[in-house]
Amino acid sequence: MQQFMDLDFLLSTETAKWLYHEVAERLPIIDYHCHIHPQDIAEDRQFDNISQVWLGGDHYKWRYLRTNGAEEELVTGDASDREKFRAFAAVMPKLIGNPMYHWSHLELQRVFGITQPLTPDDADEIYDRCNEILKGYSARRLMEKFNVKAICTTDDPIDDLHWHEQIAADTTFSIKVLPTFRPDQAVNIEKDGFAGYIKKLSKVVGRELTSAEDVVAALYERMDYFDTKGCLCADHGLDYCMYAKPDSRAANEAFAMAMKGNRPSKDLADAYKTLVTIACAQKYTGKNWVMQIHFGCLRNNNKAKFAVLGPDTGFDAVNAQSGVENLAPLLNALEERGGLPKTIVYSLSPGDNTAIVSIIGCFQGGGISGKIQQGSGWWFNDNRSGMRAQMTDLAANGVLGCFVGMLTDSRSFLSYPRHEYFRRVLCELIGEWVESGQYPNDEKQLKKLVADLCYNNTNEFFRFGIPISKGKS
Repeated sequence: MQQFMDLDFLLSTETAKWLYHEVAERLPIIDYHCHIHPQDIAEDRQFDNISQVWLGGDHYKWRYLRTNGAEEELVTGDASDREKFRAFAAVMPKLIGNPMYHWSHLELQRVFGITQPLTPDDADEIYDRCNEILKGYSARRLMEKFNVKAICTTDDPIDDLHWHEQIAADTTFSIKVLPTFRPDQAVNIEKDGFAGYIKKLSKVVGRELTSAEDVVAALYERMDYFDTKGCLCADHGLDYCMYAKPDSRAANEAFAMAMKGNRPSKDLADAYKTLVTIACAQKYTGKNWVMQIHFGCLRNNNKAKFAVLGPDTGFDAVNAQSGVENLAPLLNALEERGGLPKTIVYSLSPGDNTAIVSIIGCFQGGGISGKIQQGSGWWFNDNRSGMRAQMTDLAANGVLGCFVGMLTDSRSFLSYPRHEYFRRVLCELIGEWVESGQYPNDEKQLKKLVADLCYNNTNEFFRFGIPISKGKS
């Protein structure tokens, strides 16, 4: 019987073991989508204890704490960090089959050298051991430990990016930390706070914004600014994928209503959102940026909790009505207007996998390998079964070898083992195909395939300009 999370964790065949240990394990990390705050990197933050770096801001873990019956004081409240760690340790033995169980133990192993399972019985011992070891790490040292070469943070158009400037100016730090243009608050007109946000954007660009076209012009100006700070990509977070026939009259009607504090109808809102999204994509194309589109999320479902704690605190869910049927006309509208950039599409609804792969296959070409991508299993899907399903559907209906691979989507500096988890799942899957005779046991091709899927494709697709790796140490 295989030992708990040993060196061959998830690697069920000899081919999988060879691919992981000889190729994937040695590759650097490019984390092209995360929610780490650049201030922590600029100031090289030192963490007081493991709860601070492990539980702070992690709404994934918060959901499990609540499910286990923890009072909010132990989740986001004023309980001590030791008490919060104990509460999470109490959940851990119950998380069988959950990727959080694997991620957490990989983090304990890789950073702290702790191989024993975390339980309530040893919570205090592990807490103290981790805190002692953590004294030797800072935000930057953790990134360096995991051989991170580049990350892209998530940044609002009105951000002045001064933390990025500070990082870039520091010649002692070689990891690329680049901003991502995230215009959600200017696009999602149906959301509360839209009018207030537009006023903030107006202040940043120094003029009043009175129409949808004015918003586009302001976003263009901010894109130009982000470009000077090394930005290579944008990200659009949508509750559902929308499409409306481009109509500036309807878009401006929606804008006028929203600026008066009224919520426009879905048809009018979609007209505005489509117009702004098409315009943004045209600008991204001109800059050769990558556009990411995330959709299929039901946000802030517990309204009482949202009123107290705000967004991104663990009350979101999968939207089965994701609007995936609108992806084709949206991409077509971009194509017709000469503004279809390199694009990565993610849906939170796992039932959308085959639809997405088949749709993006209609918009490939232009001399770009995998110009339109299906994103890695996202959020509720970044587990072994979700990753395997996404990659299997992509392989069956697209070209898996062009895939740009994994990201952490995380707020924690301890989350880089999620790349290891993905790489193990990938090698497991490829190993199965090889050993069942579905793909040749060709060492050269297999090495290249794994190195590309774990690192090289991402590097080239986003234009990070980091030396290509062949999977050698």
